[in-house]
Amino acid sequence: MTTPPQSQSQPTTRLTVAQALVRFLARQYTERDGRRHRLIQACWGVFGHGNVAGIGQALVESGQGPGAELPFLQGRNEQAMVHAAVGFARQRDRLSAQAVTTSIGPGATNLVTGAALATVNRLPVLLLPGDTFATRPADPVLQQLEHPGAGDVSVNDALRPVSRWFDRVTRPEALIPAALEAMRVLADPAETGAVTLALPQDVQAEAFDWPAAFLAPRVWRVPRPVPDAAALAEAADAVRAARRPLIVAGGGVHHSEAEESLRALAEATGIPVACTQAGKGALRHDHPCEVGGIGHTGTAVADDLAREADLVIGVGTRFTDFTTASGTLFADPRVRFVSLSIAARDAHKMGALPLLCDARAGLDALADTLAGHRVADAYAARYLAGKESWERVTTAAFVPGDTTARPTQTQVIGALDAVVGDEDVVINAAGSMPGDLHKLWRARSRRQYHLEYGYSCMGYEIPAAIGVRLAAPDRPVWALVGDGTYLMMPTELVTAVQEGININLVLIQNHGYASIGGLSRETGAEGFGTAYRFRAPDGTYTGDPLPVDLAANAASLGLSVHRADTWADLRAALEAARAEERPSCVYVETDPAPTAPPAHAWWDVPVAETATRPAARTARAAYERAAAGRRRHL
Repeated sequence: MTTPPQSQSQPTTRLTVAQALVRFLARQYTERDGRRHRLIQACWGVFGHGNVAGIGQALVESGQGPGAELPFLQGRNEQAMVHAAVGFARQRDRLSAQAVTTSIGPGATNLVTGAALATVNRLPVLLLPGDTFATRPADPVLQQLEHPGAGDVSVNDALRPVSRWFDRVTRPEALIPAALEAMRVLADPAETGAVTLALPQDVQAEAFDWPAAFLAPRVWRVPRPVPDAAALAEAADAVRAARRPLIVAGGGVHHSEAEESLRALAEATGIPVACTQAGKGALRHDHPCEVGGIGHTGTAVADDLAREADLVIGVGTRFTDFTTASGTLFADPRVRFVSLSIAARDAHKMGALPLLCDARAGLDALADTLAGHRVADAYAARYLAGKESWERVTTAAFVPGDTTARPTQTQVIGALDAVVGDEDVVINAAGSMPGDLHKLWRARSRRQYHLEYGYSCMGYEIPAAIGVRLAAPDRPVWALVGDGTYLMMPTELVTAVQEGININLVLIQNHGYASIGGLSRETGAEGFGTAYRFRAPDGTYTGDPLPVDLAANAASLGLSVHRADTWADLRAALEAARAEERPSCVYVETDPAPTAPPAHAWWDVPVAETATRPAARTARAAYERAAAGRRRHL
């Protein structure tokens, strides 16, 4: 980090706390590889009495419209504003972020889900909720939580466990260390996530003489640490000794812009590369070494390679339960792990040899150390044959035999696959689509595949699409949502219309929670409570589908709507939507018949140990058989 020079008699500027914060945020930068980026690009907001006269007034005073010191974006839902900011930060490789301001009370607590998503996915967002009076002129005030055991607790304390850094600014001068620490955490690739500065509404409006050094431009350098030499040598020896090595590429590959380094290592050594949800696109889908998604939602070829791997090289991955098939996937008794990660906690998972480093720097160093080494031709031939076989599976799932029939969900994805270009971005987060996409999507570029699957939050896709389009205004952006997700959070479509943010919504109507419905049936819960239907005479939700018209709802919010009844209609509708110059929606009702390949690896969802219903007893027996293969890698 570079800081302004200090002096014994530096000048000051008299501003309110909110005005000083806005000016401070407008002058923060990150720098990596000699390229400088604005750290806080804009501020989302919904105003109430906790922030309207503080942050709201400061934003007005700092300027509006083009050229504003800190551009303002008007949101409709506080959680959605965080999702939009997270989508923006991911598209910008975590080098730029956005702020979100809310009032105290429900506006602040609406931030919690978005904050959890940001922190779980290690993506930076600055949260600026208003807070109750620090001076307590009246007690209680509107929306104040009266805690019987602590007078200083407010609803904002709910943000503590889901924030990477939390502070409450109860005095003007306390803003200086709090704001500096907030920027440090946001810019740190190992620590980043949601950062919360709770701002009591009276303190926001209080004036103070701010040192010029606090308000001067400041650059936070993002380093590329290299791996320890001894650990690197040990890792290279492990690679040379392995007969069936496998690379698992995670989101850290994208965040550190390490795709070319990964490609170079894979091409030089012939080691196949499987990808997590966050890492998909680390290699183009048609690269010979790219074997697709890994884990519970992975491809057959990747999961087969994982079961037989004697060395697994993780790059920027957290080794979550989906990736490891809940500890059942890496089955070779002698398997070893090497993990390249910027975060120490992740680097040590799976009993791995840790290489604490930036992903790009680590891959480059490993490639140099392994110069001349290559896997056996027979091993390469095996995974290339598996890759070719999986491509046939993908084509069969994507293209229907009858293009005049109602499409299945995988055929919807196939139609989109046929329409998009390398520059398009496809966004999804929850339901059954993440599994289908991870198995089947043909990622063409490094940031085309945008799946939020660390938190798998319904309602993420639409606001995230807005954030991605703000970060990459020249890239067509698609938000893929089912009816369940759409009903949870369509509100920011109004923002897209208002701001002229051209996003494309693909709205799939399948009358319920398709993913959880399937999981419910697999685990003995018989699909209970997962269908969107009227109640039948026996009280179950097995009557007729609900007569909702989500396409009409999208049109009422200002979108251009294209309805599709068949696969052929769908292709035409997607092409028409891509050509639109305003936000659009493609609406399609799908055939519920499953056409996606089945899971090739397990996922641990505990099943009732005792039950009277046959479905649960059968599911429990299957669960016990699968769980027997679980192991801890120490």
